[in-house]
Amino acid sequence: MTVREAVSLLEGFIFCCEEKANFELSSVCGSDLMSDVMAFVKDKVLLLTGLVNSQVIRTAALLNINAIIFVRGKTPSDEMLKLAEESGIILAGTKFPMFISCGKIYEAGLKTGGTRPI
Repeated sequence: MTVREAVSLLEGFIFCCEEKANFELSSVCGSDLMSDVMAFVKDKVLLLTGLVNSQVIRTAALLNINAIIFVRGKTPSDEMLKLAEESGIILAGTKFPMFISCGKIYEAGLKTGGTRPI
């Protein structure tokens, strides 16, 4: 699944780096806790989150996360857009809540890539 396909599936819209939206994803992570995101680290990951601050972009850049979709109709600030552009991170949004977004992505075939031990 590409980022563009994921955004379309979630009836979303791309805020920045649309030229990179054909990037092929291999896994997905849905979380509002950046500590959980850091523990998840996978290759070619899509991050679904409702957390809208610059720390999300910094965390994504640190972990080589290529795309973020903000859930619940959240929109990034101008500072976040600038950071994302500089880091080459695709930012998108959807009106759907986290649970529905994760379900739609999972149902379409994009998995978490494994679970971490409890």
